[in-house]
Amino acid sequence: MTMRSNYSTMKKTPTNIRLRELRIEKGLTQYKLARILGFKYNTAISRYETGRKRPSLETAQRIALALGVKVEDIFLP
Repeated sequence: MTMRSNYSTMKKTPTNIRLRELRIEKGLTQYKLARILGFKYNTAISRYETGRKRPSLETAQRIALALGVKVEDIFLP
């Protein structure tokens, strides 16, 4: 028996929701934020926002800088 991740059943945490809210407030698409961070595609941003992946400390710091907030404003409950 194999287990699959199902997007529709993934739990949204305050961190995931906050990241998405801040990105939208800044008028950025996932793709634009990804490009600012030096990523080729928006896949990582999508995974951070859906809770499928957590950014490294360095990436979290770069995301916070790009959004003009402190790391703890996004990634700490």
